[in-house]
Amino acid sequence: MRTRRFPGIGFRGEDARRRPWVIGTGLDVWEICELLEEAGSIEEIAMDTQLVERQLQLAIAYRERYSDEIAEAIAENRRPANEWQELYPFVRALTTSE
Repeated sequence: MRTRRFPGIGFRGEDARRRPWVIGTGLDVWEICELLEEAGSIEEIAMDTQLVERQLQLAIAYRERYSDEIAEAIAENRRPANEWQELYPFVRALTTSE
């Protein structure tokens, strides 16, 4: 139903953890929305990346409809390193000197 409502949005991942992505970009919707938050304007991102305005507008429209879902994904990505280490103690984080 969401793909009908938002043509250009696809879903990937396991059923329980499906993630919306903008077809043709390789980026999840939350990644584009995070870029928009950091850059502040569609025009700036369109100039600095290979994303086109339509793709950016599509991500914004999806976020407006499913704001909690996108906010949750962005918050998860922004977890501090110590939380990631606690969740995945077997993974060693690289430092800038490595």
